[in-house]
Amino acid sequence: MRVNRAWLGLVVLALPALLVAIDATALLLALPQLSAGLGATNVEQLWISDSYGFMVAGLVITMGTLGDRIGRKRLLLIGGAAFLVLSVVAAFAVTPLMLIVARALLGVAGATLAPSTLALITNMFRDERRRGKAIAIWATCQFTGGALGPVLAGFLLQHFWWGSVFLLAVPAMALLLLAGPVLLPEFRGDRAGRLDPASVGLSLVAVLLMVYGIKQLTVESVPVVPAVALVAGAAVGFLFVRRQLRLEAPLLDLRLLRNRPFTAVLVALVFAGVAMAGTGLMVTQYLQGVLGHSPFASAVLFAPMGLGVAAATMAAPALARRVKQTTAIAGGLAVSALGSLLLADAGGAGALPLVMIGITVLALGTGPLFALGTGLVVGSVPPERAGSAASMSETGNYFGGSLGFALLGVVAAVVYRSRMDGTSDSLAGAVTASRHLPAGQGAQLLHAAREAFTAGLHVTGVVAAVVFAGLAVLVVAMRPAARTAPAAPPHHEAGYGPGYEATPS
Repeated sequence: MRVNRAWLGLVVLALPALLVAIDATALLLALPQLSAGLGATNVEQLWISDSYGFMVAGLVITMGTLGDRIGRKRLLLIGGAAFLVLSVVAAFAVTPLMLIVARALLGVAGATLAPSTLALITNMFRDERRRGKAIAIWATCQFTGGALGPVLAGFLLQHFWWGSVFLLAVPAMALLLLAGPVLLPEFRGDRAGRLDPASVGLSLVAVLLMVYGIKQLTVESVPVVPAVALVAGAAVGFLFVRRQLRLEAPLLDLRLLRNRPFTAVLVALVFAGVAMAGTGLMVTQYLQGVLGHSPFASAVLFAPMGLGVAAATMAAPALARRVKQTTAIAGGLAVSALGSLLLADAGGAGALPLVMIGITVLALGTGPLFALGTGLVVGSVPPERAGSAASMSETGNYFGGSLGFALLGVVAAVVYRSRMDGTSDSLAGAVTASRHLPAGQGAQLLHAAREAFTAGLHVTGVVAAVVFAGLAVLVVAMRPAARTAPAAPPHHEAGYGPGYEATPS
């Protein structure tokens, strides 16, 4: 009976993950219509799209540790209620400023969701095999939501107004608030201390400065401001690390990094995020700028990348029953390297099929890392630290994505500009300029720009292949995780383990 309750609880946790992922990616397609409806300037559009991610990245560490201390179910329900209300506010915003504020507050609420749900899954499923399957289902929902977001947004925008994309999360949050108190047990570490405000402030400032600097590297022609932000963020981060090592009850337990498998998987999650985000950015632009597909058609064509990760993530636990987890993860990363190399050969009449196969193979290879790797991260620490471990995993994902957009975006931009001999800074700029030139000159500029961008895609594919291959070697070299806490007996499947204050309500 308790097992059934645990799986029902997983449904309650997985559906919000699915809908929030849809909500996050759907905004990308809705942004032009949204901006026109509200009269948002270019700067306001940037804040509308970035404010959510900034706040999630800056607060996920705090929220993961806070859940360990005040109760993970309590924090999840508070965050879910706030997310529901703020989604409605965002949907009916009447000014750009109102939407920016709503999106930023949604980020604060969103920061509670991922670490709380992942930590609760870890506690509800104490058996390693069932926990691995549960984490795979949870991760699958996230990747499926990310892939379906733009497609579903395209459908909604054809029939409703732009605010409808924000209402997608409302039913899932309502389900969480209605069923969560009944199906989810409460967990709180028995040695929880007071939250350190100075640590919260330092972590928020450090992460925000670093993420801002990384993202601005791709849009600033003179990288002085992003460089200053990165240096300042690193300095504040150093102060944060020093403080954590001195505190008896730190906001983020950096001693977890002494566990080599834990650290190796975190590194793999970050750099796999770099490779995936960078290739994803280039492929979506290639589909539109080089092959000429519409934004909606490009979203449909790009969906196999997210769906491929989702399918492989779901299949990972079955694979782990046949081979060692580290072997499955490393083998998958090697497959991703091969998929990346396919992108390095895209071009000509057969470009679209090769790109589609490349992103699908790349995505399939990352599934074991995201399913089994995440399980290794949260399973290699004592249960009372699950929230802190989950927050580190989520922070790594955000940093990986931001780094991918910035670093591989810069690499591709350098290749493009070198091929264009300084006559064009971007493919979008060349497309715009070609419209104001005589037909022959415009066609020549456009052909050269597309060839230069394709060269950038090729280089990005090679870099991603090197990253994935290096990560495969790293994972093979890591030692198996040692148990830091005894597994709970079978009758604790619903999550009632020693060392916790647990209530079934």
